[in-house]
Amino acid sequence: MGLNVPNSVMYQQQIGDISPTGHFATAIPLSIVILASAVKELAEDFRRHSQDAEVNKRLVKTLKGSVFEPERWRNIVVGDIVRVENGEFFPADLVLLSSSEPDGLAYIETSNLDGETNLKIRQAKPETAHLLSPEAVAQLDGMLRSEQPNNSLYTFEGVLKTQNKDIPLDPSQLLLRGAMLRNTRWLYGIVVFTGHETKLMRNATATPIKRTKVDFLVNQQIVWLFMILVGMAVFCALGALFRQSLRYPFESNILLLDGGGVPWARLPLNILTYILLFNNLIPLSLIVTMEFVKYFLATLINADLDMYHEQTDTPATARTSSLVEELGQVDYIFSDKTGTLTCNVMEFRMCSIGGVGYADVVPDDRKVRVDENGRETGYYDFRRLRENMKSHPTAPAIREFLQLLAVCHTVIPEVNPDNPNKIIFQASSPDEAALVSGAQSLGYTFTTRRPRSVTYETAEGSFEYEVLAINEFNSTRKRMSLVCRAPDGTIKLYVKGADTVILERLASQNPYVDTTCVHLEEYASEGLRTLCLAYRDMSESEYAEWSLIYDNASTQITNRTEALEKAAELIEKDLILLGATAIEDKLQDGVPDTIATLAEAGIKLWVLTGDRQETAINIGYSCKLINEEMSLLICGSGSKSEVKTFLDARLAAVMSGGAGAGASQAGAGSGRIGSGFNGAVAGAGAGAGVQGQRRGSRGLRTGVPQLDKGLDWLEDRFETKIPPGKIDKDAVMDAEPLALIIDGKALSYALEDDLKLTFLSLAIRCRAVICCRVSPLQKALVVKLVKLYVHGSVTLAIGDGANDVGMIQAAHVGVGISGMEGLQAARSADFAIAQFRYMKKLIIVHGGWAYARMGKLVLYSFYKNITLYLLQLWFAFDNGFSGQTLVETWTQASYNILFAIFQPLAIGVFDQYVSSRSLDRYPQLYNLGQRSFFFNPRTFWAWIANSFFHSLIIYRAMRAAFGDGGSITSSDRLDASNWVLGEACYTAVLITITWKAALVADYWVRFTFTAIFGSIALWLVWFPLYSSVAPLVGVSSELSGLVAAVYGSGAFWFAVLLVPLMTNLRDFVWKYAKRQFHPTSYHIVQEMQKYDIPDMMPRMEHFRKAVHKVRAQQRMKRNRGYAFSQSEGGQADIMRIYDTTREKPTG
Repeated sequence: MGLNVPNSVMYQQQIGDISPTGHFATAIPLSIVILASAVKELAEDFRRHSQDAEVNKRLVKTLKGSVFEPERWRNIVVGDIVRVENGEFFPADLVLLSSSEPDGLAYIETSNLDGETNLKIRQAKPETAHLLSPEAVAQLDGMLRSEQPNNSLYTFEGVLKTQNKDIPLDPSQLLLRGAMLRNTRWLYGIVVFTGHETKLMRNATATPIKRTKVDFLVNQQIVWLFMILVGMAVFCALGALFRQSLRYPFESNILLLDGGGVPWARLPLNILTYILLFNNLIPLSLIVTMEFVKYFLATLINADLDMYHEQTDTPATARTSSLVEELGQVDYIFSDKTGTLTCNVMEFRMCSIGGVGYADVVPDDRKVRVDENGRETGYYDFRRLRENMKSHPTAPAIREFLQLLAVCHTVIPEVNPDNPNKIIFQASSPDEAALVSGAQSLGYTFTTRRPRSVTYETAEGSFEYEVLAINEFNSTRKRMSLVCRAPDGTIKLYVKGADTVILERLASQNPYVDTTCVHLEEYASEGLRTLCLAYRDMSESEYAEWSLIYDNASTQITNRTEALEKAAELIEKDLILLGATAIEDKLQDGVPDTIATLAEAGIKLWVLTGDRQETAINIGYSCKLINEEMSLLICGSGSKSEVKTFLDARLAAVMSGGAGAGASQAGAGSGRIGSGFNGAVAGAGAGAGVQGQRRGSRGLRTGVPQLDKGLDWLEDRFETKIPPGKIDKDAVMDAEPLALIIDGKALSYALEDDLKLTFLSLAIRCRAVICCRVSPLQKALVVKLVKLYVHGSVTLAIGDGANDVGMIQAAHVGVGISGMEGLQAARSADFAIAQFRYMKKLIIVHGGWAYARMGKLVLYSFYKNITLYLLQLWFAFDNGFSGQTLVETWTQASYNILFAIFQPLAIGVFDQYVSSRSLDRYPQLYNLGQRSFFFNPRTFWAWIANSFFHSLIIYRAMRAAFGDGGSITSSDRLDASNWVLGEACYTAVLITITWKAALVADYWVRFTFTAIFGSIALWLVWFPLYSSVAPLVGVSSELSGLVAAVYGSGAFWFAVLLVPLMTNLRDFVWKYAKRQFHPTSYHIVQEMQKYDIPDMMPRMEHFRKAVHKVRAQQRMKRNRGYAFSQSEGGQADIMRIYDTTREKPTG
């Protein structure tokens, strides 16, 4: 709409009989606008194309004859056999043929696809697993038949037809594009899907064209301005009709008009004439100014050193400048977990052995001390643990503890080829690798795995344990156990698992239970992932009897898993507790603080992850997304009817004030900390329901009660109503502190048409939402659900992997985590940052500034154009509605190119309504953007009314100042020109709108001073030069001899000094009264930062933490998590085929 009106006007201006302006008065500025926009879009598209080309230029080894040669990804075709090496991404969907591991095993990391941190195992078919050299695989001859390309990541059906037999293929042979080969030296695979037919690309959605809320509102306002323009044109045309119908002699004798014509016949042409005369009421310069300002704001993001990640040399990048102001209005953030909130690095931090606490780093306030009861409290460091292992009452427990860590696991050790003295621990679970690495750091180094034994080394020598049986981990058991024979011949049962399942299986005499539980609570309060370790000795007879039961269960055809679980239950009892471990799932730096700040800003964070439920909940606690005040609503797997019953019951309880609903009653005002400043800031976005929120979102007031009442009526008439079936984001009051956790299967039911609104109604009333084990498509669907049904909300999605591309593109704003090779999210996002912590600066500061700047820019651009071009309306009353212009055409055209362009640029690029430090200190100010405070229909109509007011005052005041003889241009007083009044009014308007910019600007830099005073100086210098030179070359002949008449008039200088001040007097008084008697939150913050006034928020924050300390400890007793993200099932069989003493094939 923004360019359609000027485009049509440009063509109409070529008709000389109806155009009162020049032929090119609109054509040239319009061409500049289109060219500037085209160049900007071309530059951004070229940048995206270049980044995409980098991915397609990657190399992979492809079989050519009997030799593997490098080939670019884009040249890979179906049927090619490729060699992928450890740490490389798969270039296409592959079928695994063979690998360097025994029996064709391969470990792959799919966190880039589904977010799961544990490694997946793929295994080649026995018929192809022996193809271990290029010559051997080159002999493979046959045909591969597969299913049609689809988006299911977890299913695959195919057949490999060879000369000898048909080999069935299933998901265990499928290697998906976007996954990475890990812990496997190399593999051979045959390409089955490429390009857009890969499952990864099938999960991607078409890149949408994104528009901001500001853009939509600008388009609506342009429509209203066009309607005003047409109304003014019709009014003036009717005025001309009225004049012509009276057949004044003036018409025929002076204007030489044909009085015999029908006046009504000239009405359509007169309407077109006035449309052309008023066409600049719609600010054509606004389009190019917005584009330039957005581009500059994006450049500021790119150049912000606070968002530069030095370790990876990665700056923040705005891949598109079209959405910068949308960052300032975000209501919901949808985040991936792995690689976005966490580093996917597990570290062994603390442990409790024999009731004594140890930690790798012990702060001074946590060191061991004796309390008032004479008991030791606190932690020793790991150095003291090594000493205690030699001579301490708990030394036997310490040795047994470390033996358990070194033996009871499914890790595979490999010698680092580059450093033979270093062992690499390959594990399907990062938790497992962290525990084995922790044992190594304490002197127990796991070195060898054979099919029937494991070996570790200490300073005392090498110890080999015979593995008799492995009872595997699964989400039901929440533990794993190992039956082994120690070097001294004794049989031991080692068990590790969640505290809830270990503690209930302990023997009656366990001296360390109480102190271990205390340590577990302390670990949980710090967000660490915990496991309990226990053991017991088994007699030969007990083992012999149990092994028969175990062997029988392992050979069952049906219900084998259940039988093995029952067999494990028989011996996992009467355990002796050794202690507990604490692993840190290392968060990215600053994640908890960033999430807390975003929550204070009124932004809700939903975590959408492919990881398992327990892991996601643990991370929720560590990153402070879930806190001690929240009750967890866990919707697990079940039938559709069970999911529906759960959602209906929980929603009904919340809506009716059931369990915990009392918090919902108080939630609407929970942000209001107190009176004065704190209440104003903290309650900036709080409201009392739908109507209260709408009234609270009203913008600037004029100070005139009657006018304000009229503007209220206009806004009520024209504001967007909430459509049926949708939820008003401002109408949803803060609910009880709830956190909703839902897994992928339940989510698939919840997203169906008959349940999605129930699910959404419950979810938006929760402080936090975690969706576990979700597919990339489900991530996008969740984002779209909120985007479509929560009216007026702005969504932002952030992720780091290819599995996040769908939701990044579905959200209003997409942010990718960059800096890690191979991750595709940043390439598909609108903004790219290196760390999640930079979200605080990106959204709160850059977003808040950009929204406020763009709001002021648009309103000021409307104001300055209407103020000037309405002069034509007032002049029409004096010229008999003849269509005569008041201001010379090229002077008028240069208004938005030379003299009124720097003021909006200064506001749009450099203005700050509060400083970045204040925004960081008071993130509640972000509510102003969420509520569209600076730019909404009310502020638009207020500025339009102000434009009419200013324009009328300027014209009438200048008309009165010059009087009837003010337009005389010659010394003999025989020549007069309306251009004298026109240029004088033009000067007064320019000074008026410049002083208005000075009133609007909250932050002044050198460019602001230059724009304010330089624009006036530029016009005062330009006018005499242009008026003298242009007529000599046949341009603007109307200005010939005008300088002396204008600059030589005392009335001119008196008027241009007094009229702008008089015009802006009302604005100044209103601004003063607003700040003195009805200040908003940001007004108070401005004064605080101006005079460096302290506030009481730090003291109140300290008080709040003290109040919740006891409650936190009580809740942590119920919510201790455990660390175990290992894949379920199949691990025992894999361990039986590994022998790390054998040399692996080189391929």
